[in-house]
Amino acid sequence: MTYLLLIVAVFAFLVWLGRRSASARADWRTPAALLGLAVLVAGTAAVIRGAYIVGLALLAVGVSVAASARRPRARRAERPADPQRRMSLAEARAVLGVDAEAGPEQIQAAYIRLMRAVHPDAGGTSGLASQLNAARDRLLERR
Repeated sequence: MTYLLLIVAVFAFLVWLGRRSASARADWRTPAALLGLAVLVAGTAAVIRGAYIVGLALLAVGVSVAASARRPRARRAERPADPQRRMSLAEARAVLGVDAEAGPEQIQAAYIRLMRAVHPDAGGTSGLASQLNAARDRLLERR
């Protein structure tokens, strides 16, 4: 019965820890690792005493808690777009792949062709789609 209460307590701790923000979870890495180690020891003791089901459950929970204490993989920092900076004509032409003499029809055709490939609904990213929008708008406004 004690082991069952320990499993429920660890599960409740995991649910509570999962709902916290990443910075708050970083403060709990060491206690979570120690708790995971304690549950692994309790699971091992239960298996040695012959309580295989409870022991295996405790071992599974201990591994889960210990794994949650690991550091998350560092994400690549994305450079935020500067909303005040305007795209130059040369940059806009390079993004769309058109030359300086391209007319509105050629600009729109290049935009549509590229947007089909990079639209977020087609597996692209919103950043690429916004670059295409800005390039098209920049080139069509000068006409």
